[in-house]
Amino acid sequence: MTPARPAHPWDRRLGFWWLAEDHPDAPAVLAGPDGPLTYGELAGRAHQLVHLFRALGARPGRPVAVMADNGNTLIEASLACHESGLHLVPLNTHLTAHELGAILDHSDARILVLGARFTPLLEGLDLADVEVLTIGEVDGWTSLDAARSPHPTSVPEQRRPGGLFVYTSGTTGAPKGIRRPLPEGDVGQLANDAAVFGRAFDFRPFEGPMLVSTGMFHGGSHAYYMGGLNVGHALVIMERFDAEGALAAIERHRIRTGYMVPTQFHRMLQLPDEVRARYDLSSLHSIVHSAAPCPRAVKEQMMQWWGPVIWETYGGVEGAATIAKPHAWLQHPGTVGRAVRGVRLSILDDDGNELPPGEVGHVYVDNGVGFTYHDDPEQTAQAFRGERFTLGDVGYLDDDGYLFIVDRAKDMIITGGTNVYPAEVEGVLLDHPAVRDAGVFGVPDADWGESVAAVVQPAPGYRSGAGLEEELGAHCRARLASYKVPRRWFFADELPRTEAGKLAKRALRDRFVPG
Repeated sequence: MTPARPAHPWDRRLGFWWLAEDHPDAPAVLAGPDGPLTYGELAGRAHQLVHLFRALGARPGRPVAVMADNGNTLIEASLACHESGLHLVPLNTHLTAHELGAILDHSDARILVLGARFTPLLEGLDLADVEVLTIGEVDGWTSLDAARSPHPTSVPEQRRPGGLFVYTSGTTGAPKGIRRPLPEGDVGQLANDAAVFGRAFDFRPFEGPMLVSTGMFHGGSHAYYMGGLNVGHALVIMERFDAEGALAAIERHRIRTGYMVPTQFHRMLQLPDEVRARYDLSSLHSIVHSAAPCPRAVKEQMMQWWGPVIWETYGGVEGAATIAKPHAWLQHPGTVGRAVRGVRLSILDDDGNELPPGEVGHVYVDNGVGFTYHDDPEQTAQAFRGERFTLGDVGYLDDDGYLFIVDRAKDMIITGGTNVYPAEVEGVLLDHPAVRDAGVFGVPDADWGESVAAVVQPAPGYRSGAGLEEELGAHCRARLASYKVPRRWFFADELPRTEAGKLAKRALRDRFVPG
């Protein structure tokens, strides 16, 4: 007789809904601004929102927009939408009133849940067809708690899978919405299938907790904290990121997993040595980063400090593309990884011809699925060449199929007919102890077409001025070809960055080189 195969953790019923059924008392949110919740409590609150949204007229396929600071509301709303056939529209908490109005109009969202501090954005917007629910009490508006209180926490009838309707910035400055068709099938089984997501990053069942330290509205952040919940990782939610606070949270809660962006790595590396040495980080097992380029020197220092626990992924809301496991990255420093299963990567020149390994060109992805930008055929067409689409990056593949991202195509500087990639110059600047943050872009130049300009935020203890400019110039000249060295220098108290850690280059140019 063949002996029975030993049970494996992945053989258990996973996925949020089955975990809530099988382990209702297990912690789902261990700590956060809104307090802890068990899996059973979180499931009940999500069910309650389904009943509320349906009472307000939401039907399968309709969007529900949520603009909330880090906390439990986004998780509850996401779960509610994903079990009732609704699309969740997570809204960036830095939107202007104009941008908020444009997204509500473009998405046709008829329910808007938002934090009390965002209600001033609603002044002047046409909300005749929008039901507004505030997180907290605000005069003149209906609070979410008051609206939900009459509704039961019981499992709703006619459950069906929902999805995300995510907005990302476009090359024209107008937000682009990606709204995929809703899947078919059983809600519990699909949540169990979604738990497979964690396998790619070695998120082991019930081996949390997970640190949530980025803006929870961000698509990347959402994918990982929901992925953590689907495999039984309790969440530790930071209201906002603080470098030492993150280290303290890792030690206090024995954090195993998490999602971060490279800017957070840089902030933690700038802490004094005695502060960094103060905390026990030995519990870390799998920290994933994405969203923005990570300078090689920053990643190397993080690997030396934390060990081989840092995973990298490249892709976007449009689709996943690569994964770089820690040991693979150490063998191929600077890579963003190899294509995930089912994805083919190509490097194309300006005419759409495929380039050989080692040559820099436009990065294209073929995942067999594709996507469309909602009601925007022009931007969709610009992203595609046949079945392949681009996220707007340039890079190259090595002989082993590992992808290296050089920069954003639109950020490339052409000086004297030669390409300069700002990310390379920024990486060199960030490797200097006097630099807390740096942004590089091109400015018009009568002789060279464009010349390289740098905006630097000095690190604590350093002062801006001619002395620092001279020191940084010498630092760059020792590491970069002369044409890559910044010719113009600016200093700022802070640089504009998105929650994903990406530099807001347009805002940077407008501030320092108007027009």
